[in-house]
Amino acid sequence: MSTIPTLPGITSNFVDTPRLRQHVLMSGPTNGRPVLFIHGNASSATFWEEVMTKLPPGYRGIAPDLRGYGDTEDKLIDATRGFGDWIDDLLALKQALGITRYHLAGHSLGGSIAMWLIAADAAAIQSATLVAPGSPYGFGGTKDLDGTPCNPDFAGSGGGVVNPNFAALVAKGDRGSDNPQASPRIVMNSFYFKPPFTARREEDLLSSLLSEKIGPDKYPGDLTPSANWPNVAPGVLGPANALSPKYVGDSVQRFIACTPKPPILWVRGSHDQIVGDMSLFCMGTLGKLGVVPGWPGDDVYPPQPMVSQTRAVLEKYAADNGQFEEVVMEDTGHSPFIEKPDAFMAMFTRRIS
Repeated sequence: MSTIPTLPGITSNFVDTPRLRQHVLMSGPTNGRPVLFIHGNASSATFWEEVMTKLPPGYRGIAPDLRGYGDTEDKLIDATRGFGDWIDDLLALKQALGITRYHLAGHSLGGSIAMWLIAADAAAIQSATLVAPGSPYGFGGTKDLDGTPCNPDFAGSGGGVVNPNFAALVAKGDRGSDNPQASPRIVMNSFYFKPPFTARREEDLLSSLLSEKIGPDKYPGDLTPSANWPNVAPGVLGPANALSPKYVGDSVQRFIACTPKPPILWVRGSHDQIVGDMSLFCMGTLGKLGVVPGWPGDDVYPPQPMVSQTRAVLEKYAADNGQFEEVVMEDTGHSPFIEKPDAFMAMFTRRIS
């Protein structure tokens, strides 16, 4: 069963597929209308529990721990496939559970995965809700609305730009608050949410963050030295490298061209510091602010316009007979469904009804 306590109404399950043994949280009747929830980086399915307990009657919430996270079997992520390992895992889970049609919701990394899943399984998806998704072009290392690489080797993205102190403290299961730059608790409360918000289930959500698998071949993963600023390029293993635009391939084009096109609700927080056009986790932003020395300037390496890139791609999706709605939830950070669950559920329930 889950190593993290669950809310009443949530069950902890293990589902064996040909790819791996997945830990899956579930809610609602087994014959209910399926809603698949995909969590973000440095978290697990636990983050979706409150939403799952608030689903209307007749809906079945399904939230797996992704490969590399939580209580799912510990198998490596081949970053050279981009999100391919996660997509194949989810499709295998769908088959094992006998799901044919479903609603989809993804948060942060999970929102990015959701776009890839739409490209792969559009005919089965009734609606998609993207909460603070990363850019469709990957995290870091690109500029302009078309996701043009800042450098040909995609320097500034992947495992090499992860704070190694943060990863080390996650590996130790650190629950303290004495390292303001890397403490998992401080990172969560400062960036996942808009301060001074503190989650009611702070300890369980912190446990969820700490459940990520850590190591040079896991998180933060490996890296490649680069002659281009900031002198590190992506490696080939782990989730941070899978997020690199180096491995996006034709996924953006496949997402835009998919058919049929499920309607998309895009929800983001007004004060999101993780995914934004001046993200504090982007090397371009940190260089421009003087935090990382040697920044080559806006012409070479500007802050990645993450939100603007997402909007541009969704506008192309809409122009090709799709539909999307953008909602900014005021006074929230990177996790508006946790910060303002009732307001989020009002929108989300309309989307899946």
